[in-house]
Amino acid sequence: MTTLAANSARDFELGDINELPVIASDIIYEGAAVGDNGSGYARPLVAGDKFKGFAESKADNSSGSAGDINVRVRAKGRVKVSISGLVIGDLGKRVYASDDDTFTLTAGSNSEVGFVYRFVSSGVGIVEFDTITA
Repeated sequence: MTTLAANSARDFELGDINELPVIASDIIYEGAAVGDNGSGYARPLVAGDKFKGFAESKADNSSGSAGDINVRVRAKGRVKVSISGLVIGDLGKRVYASDDDTFTLTAGSNSEVGFVYRFVSSGVGIVEFDTITA
């Protein structure tokens, strides 16, 4: 391999942001938990999907083919969400999702998204997530 002999502009990405191709005929809304459909396409999370992050903005591919558009997701960070049954003693517990906006402390067939970082109020918490480890 040869070392650089001139400047070489590179494309850099922010570490906590990712862009993923969206499945055909669907809409991912801002704030939605995003899952992988098993074929590499993003969709509103369905229980059992690999969690890919939270949508930063709406991605409307309702009339497109798979991959026609991308959804921009936050792949790592902390987010405030409603969590079924959350109480103050649940700090550190794993958080799971059964769809793009339903969060629980019950694993079952749900998708792991992170852990309870902070208790806000009954049923509401801050979840720390990282799609590399989820």
